[in-house]
Amino acid sequence: MSIQWFPGHMVSARKKAAETMEHVDIIIEVHDARLPEAGSNPVIKELRLFRQKPCLKILNKADLADPATTAEWLDFYNRQKNVKAIALSCKKPGDVARIPAICGKLAPHRDSRLKPLRMMVMGIPNVGKSTLINALLKRRVAAVGDEPAITKNQQGFELNEQMTVIDTPGLMWPKIEYDCDGFMLAASHAIGRNAIIDEEVASFLGEILLDRYPALLGKRYGFSLEALDGEGVVDSIAKKRGYLLKGGVPDRERAAFMLLQDYRTGALGRISLETPVSRNNMLLSHVLAEAGKTEENSADTH
Repeated sequence: MSIQWFPGHMVSARKKAAETMEHVDIIIEVHDARLPEAGSNPVIKELRLFRQKPCLKILNKADLADPATTAEWLDFYNRQKNVKAIALSCKKPGDVARIPAICGKLAPHRDSRLKPLRMMVMGIPNVGKSTLINALLKRRVAAVGDEPAITKNQQGFELNEQMTVIDTPGLMWPKIEYDCDGFMLAASHAIGRNAIIDEEVASFLGEILLDRYPALLGKRYGFSLEALDGEGVVDSIAKKRGYLLKGGVPDRERAAFMLLQDYRTGALGRISLETPVSRNNMLLSHVLAEAGKTEENSADTH
């Protein structure tokens, strides 16, 4: 299954974001710390680089991610030009309170009432942008929910006399190039449920857990992992929890939903779906596969 999701309102939201970016000083790009590159919108990067805007990358939900992997991602991003990366939880006021000072250092020329620092919060759906805005302003001004794409329009707010912040709708890109990215996004609830099949996404997640976090998987559900694959994980959860249909057939839909919820809420433990190394290996495999297709096509024409 190839996962694609690009709701119609995002076309106008992308156009509006491009127009607004010209007039801001800093881009605050919010990521899910568990899949920062899979959830990195290439359109946002393209716009930011074109306008040459400094970027504060916030790896949100760091309390749900593998801390060792998050440290690797911070090092990866902080070696990039014009980028500062931090990891935090937007639900923790103390973490969010650090952000204005960090942004001030990224644009030291905007430090007065006459030249207020203008920040623009961007990212894909359901990574915590609205939660961040509410925490910065210390009041509820942006709608927050557990479904992606709640925010549909831009909103501007005055943080203080020297700073303003703009909240933007979550932006996907028209085509997700790598299938594994689509599955990671779906597992992390960044894509609307109407675009995915829970059983297939849960099987994908099960494969990652078997490979990287078998101890957490076994501890949570209490079944043997021997000889299991991703689908087997879903079936085993169904049997262990008594999710059975007529004739004792595993209710894979219910079990898949449970596995996805346990991952999303952190009940499984602190898990990251990708690392800088796994990302690089995936991209390399894709390049080699494409090169192989090119060679086959060339051979067929001779």
